[in-house]
Amino acid sequence: MASGSEEGGTGIQIDEYESLISTTDVELLKRAWRHEKAAPEILQYEGALVQRIREQIQLMVETVEEFAESGIDPLTVSLYEMDLDRTQFLLRSYLRIRLHKIEKYMIHILKTDLWNRLSEQEQKFAKRCTDDLGKHLEQSVLSRLPDGYKSLLKQSTASEEDDMVSEPQLDTFVICKSKRDLGTFQLDDSGGVPVELLAGNLNILRYKSIKPLVESGQIDLV
Repeated sequence: MASGSEEGGTGIQIDEYESLISTTDVELLKRAWRHEKAAPEILQYEGALVQRIREQIQLMVETVEEFAESGIDPLTVSLYEMDLDRTQFLLRSYLRIRLHKIEKYMIHILKTDLWNRLSEQEQKFAKRCTDDLGKHLEQSVLSRLPDGYKSLLKQSTASEEDDMVSEPQLDTFVICKSKRDLGTFQLDDSGGVPVELLAGNLNILRYKSIKPLVESGQIDLV
């Protein structure tokens, strides 16, 4: 395949292209996408990975165009286009899932350390959404309520907590798989049976119980 690329006069050989498109980064993106999809809360933004993937997508676009113009076998070009489409889908879906969580939990995110998990663009989006929501509710509802019920965060001034703010349900059950044998864990304080986390075994556990293991990379969400 590489010799065919050279005869066609392309600047990038197929072998060179395949060495540049790191399957490791694609697998890392798949993992980040699975984690974001399964976790009830927003996770740390994978900024460096996203930047590398965007650079690789640009390389893939340029290479597919070059292959098509140089007379490379159409089937080969089609296969590379499929790789490009899959990578673009993964990236878009990953970012879309995060935006959905920001829209759903924007106030909670703004008032907790989850704020630091957002990219700069996501922070701007969250601020804009919160401002727009506040203005809309003020104009349509809150301005017409008695003084004790005009808060965007509380049902009334008598509320001790921000009981109008949606929060991620960390008690949600998730399917997870440990990368290596982690031993036996007492995953909560309810006195239940300890769980033995073995490499490759699938478990259905509460997210909050394994949250530190997910964040440290010892467990993958499925």
